Amino acid sequence: MKSIGIAKGLSSLIAPVHPIGKSRYPLVPMSQYVRWTDAQNLPFDPWIRVHSLTGGRLLNICLRSMRITGPIADWEEWTGMCLSETGPYVVPGALVPVQLDVEHDLGVYEEPNVWMVHDLSG
Repeated sequence: MKSIGIAKGLSSLIAPVHPIGKSRYPLVPMSQYVRWTDAQNLPFDPWIRVHSLTGGRLLNICLRSMRITGPIADWEEWTGMCLSETGPYVVPGALVPVQLDVEHDLGVYEEPNVWMVHDLSG
C-alpha cells in the first residue's frame, strides 16, 4: 500500500487498524489499550506493533468504526450465549461488550478501531 501511495504522489497513508489483541481485554478502554507496550517498549497489540515497526504512528481512535444491531434472539444465535437481562455482555472475540436492552429487544455492538498514519514523503 505504501508503494502504491508513493507512486501516486501521496504524502501519507492512513490505515484503519483492527487491534486484534484487544478482544482479550474487552473491558479496557481503547484509549488505555493503545498505550500498552511489550518488554521491548513496542506497542503491545500485534497489528498496532506491525504498523509501528513499518513507520506508522497512532493518529486517532475511532470509537464507533462498526455498529451491529439486532434482536436478542439473533445475538443469542450468533454468540451461543443466553442473554436474558439488560446490560453489557462480554462476547468472545468482541473488542468491547455488547449492550443489550431486553425491554426493546435490542443488542448493540459498537466496535472501536484505530487510525494509523504512515509518512510517505521521505
